Amino acid sequence: MHTDLSTYNNSWFQPGSFLKRTTWHYINCFFFKSGYFPFYSLKTFFLRLFGAKVGQGVMIKPFVNIKYPWMLSIGNHVWIGENAWIDNIALIRIEDNVCISQGASLLTGNHNYKKKGFDLQTGEIVLEQGVWIGAQAIVCPGITCKVHSVLLVGSVATTSLDSLGVYRGN
Repeated sequence: MHTDLSTYNNSWFQPGSFLKRTTWHYINCFFFKSGYFPFYSLKTFFLRLFGAKVGQGVMIKPFVNIKYPWMLSIGNHVWIGENAWIDNIALIRIEDNVCISQGASLLTGNHNYKKKGFDLQTGEIVLEQGVWIGAQAIVCPGITCKVHSVLLVGSVATTSLDSLGVYRGN
């Protein structure tokens, strides 16, 4: 089968009103994706204002990109490193004491290359208590990283990670 992008249709995907998405876009650019406001409390304030559930002691470093905070739940004492990308077009649940290292990506969407229209596919991501996502690592849609699992630097999680497991590579 050949891909025909002219047939692409994701009209079923309604992540929020145009006004809400546009307003968040500018707040995200100014307060999160830049280095101008390194203040954690201000960032968690904006996340909560836009519907995210955010625990205590959350540290979000500069240059972090968060797609839709209303599809985000963050537990207590979570660290999110510089240049992390939280591409949450589906729910992402981050439990307590999780570390998402610099440059890591959490991707909840993909496209079905087997379909002519390259259909959008989404899947929730769950990072259970104590998970560590290493620098430049990628967590794919539909993945659960179980309690205290580790995804090493530059690795890609395409299947769920078992508790206490250490994973590297693709």
